[in-house]
Amino acid sequence: MAHKRIRCFNTKDTYPEQKLDNDLCQVVVARGTMVFVRGQIGQDLDTTENVGIGDVTAQAEQAMTNIDMLLKEAGSELSHITKIVIYIVDPRYREAVYRVVGKWLKGVYPVSTGIVVSALARPEWLVEIDVTAVIPDA
Repeated sequence: MAHKRIRCFNTKDTYPEQKLDNDLCQVVVARGTMVFVRGQIGQDLDTTENVGIGDVTAQAEQAMTNIDMLLKEAGSELSHITKIVIYIVDPRYREAVYRVVGKWLKGVYPVSTGIVVSALARPEWLVEIDVTAVIPDA
């Protein structure tokens, strides 16, 4: 079975100033049950508008909104998340971001990794969240 790829795009459209040409997608469903979601940031997926410039809480909310939407498009849902990785550009953002994520994932209990990085792909992005989930057997 071929992997299912959702919301395919090319980086030359997403990052025109960087002269890239990579074919990527937002989600890969592998073997029909494993769901890998691309790191989500404070950007509306439908309009590509950045949300919450300078506001890590708003960016985390948008990232989780995107994750929720993408998992549903893949045939999964938030309660089927198995792993979450949270990248922040400032350790002082940890509490605010984890409060947002905790609200969205109450009762889910995924494994979690948090990483402080020097920067994300664009300077206005303060947080990036990626998840791995499953599509359970019917």
